[in-house]
Amino acid sequence: MAPQFDKALRKLLSEAGCELVRQGKGSHEIWRSPITAQNFAVPVGIPSRHTANAILRQAGLPKAF
Repeated sequence: MAPQFDKALRKLLSEAGCELVRQGKGSHEIWRSPITAQNFAVPVGIPSRHTANAILRQAGLPKAF
């Protein structure tokens, strides 16, 4: 089974002040970053560290995985 990065990613986003805006379509959540002042989508299952790092970049945070 591949590692899942969703729990660790959500923890990093919350600690950075990002907040869950709403449940998106399907298996995605919409988050808002106070750093970039933009909304971004976070899928429920994140199987790749590259995807997790891309989400962190959209939030204005450095790579963590």
